Amino acid sequence: MASVTYDHATRLYPGSETPAVDSLNLEIADGEFLVLVGPSGCGKSTSLRMLAGLEDVNSGRILIGDRDVTDVQPKDRDIAMVFQNYALYPHMTVADNMGFALKIAGTPKAEIRQRVEEAAKILDLTQYLDRKPKALSGGQRQRVAMGRAIVRQPQVFLMDEPLSNLDAKLRVQTRTQIASLQRRLGVTTVYVTHDQTEALTMGDRIAVLKDGLLQQVGTPREMYDTPANVFVAGFIGSPAMNIGSFKVADGKANLGETHIPLSRTTLDALTEDDKGEITLGFRPESLDVTSEGTEGAFPVNVNLVEELGSDAFVYGQLASAEAAGHITSGAGESQIIVRVDPRNTPMKGDRVWVKIREGEQHHFSPATGNRLPD
Repeated sequence: MASVTYDHATRLYPGSETPAVDSLNLEIADGEFLVLVGPSGCGKSTSLRMLAGLEDVNSGRILIGDRDVTDVQPKDRDIAMVFQNYALYPHMTVADNMGFALKIAGTPKAEIRQRVEEAAKILDLTQYLDRKPKALSGGQRQRVAMGRAIVRQPQVFLMDEPLSNLDAKLRVQTRTQIASLQRRLGVTTVYVTHDQTEALTMGDRIAVLKDGLLQQVGTPREMYDTPANVFVAGFIGSPAMNIGSFKVADGKANLGETHIPLSRTTLDALTEDDKGEITLGFRPESLDVTSEGTEGAFPVNVNLVEELGSDAFVYGQLASAEAAGHITSGAGESQIIVRVDPRNTPMKGDRVWVKIREGEQHHFSPATGNRLPD
């Protein structure tokens, strides 16, 4: 097993002026499960391929343990990769697919069989060892691809969106299996996904990328509770955080006729570049439905109610036309999302009054997008 270090690692594709990955600094501990997450084109797969040796590093370096592998061939890096497409040989059995890399390396047949059977037992594939890939389901094929990586006993697992081809139910089941398997094996794992739910549920830590730049690294709880900037705040969490910029007057943020108090620490952190405004963020689950006239409560006009059994979400607009135009959420511009009691949901067209739960609002600079102290 080994740690992984990105030391100012940069990848600039020929013909491009902007790096796909720009001076990435990241330390991944021995045995850690780290998830690289971000929107399409953010550089997460490129970062993984740089570690695998499939992309050149234009500047900086990459280390596995204490060994600089920046210019080492992929086959000599002691890593194993699991791809989005299973990349199985259709004419080989499951056992032959899993043991193929060992066969190429000249490993004795008895040892190959032993390792394959051990991996198959871990992945619940023992009864399928003599089948061909076409006789397996998508989830089983992905487990075979995992088994092929496990039998190699590498220092690092690299996984590039391995669940993307699976249906929703199987994706939940398989991500649980991968996370528990990694913890059992204790192999350092770098996992790439665009799905922030996967990131929150699987990773020991999460690294969020945007436009090739690292935005924040932390535990899932740190990402949820203290996002470093507006981008991370809007990206992590499902449904996404409600975020809006509002005028500041008399030490309060003005949401139409409602005034949200701000601490002296937050107010002192605002600068002239913020032009008398503050960006507020509050999650759908951080809003309590209350009665009209409650201090700090503001009205929301209900456009849609989404009932999920254990949860229900109201999609609507701030009743104040002035404030409504300044807010965004996972539902889009001028929309606000509120989590409500699933057994007491409002109707489309109703107006509900909601209040931000104390201590659960987030403050950001409108000029920089960075988090302000509470």
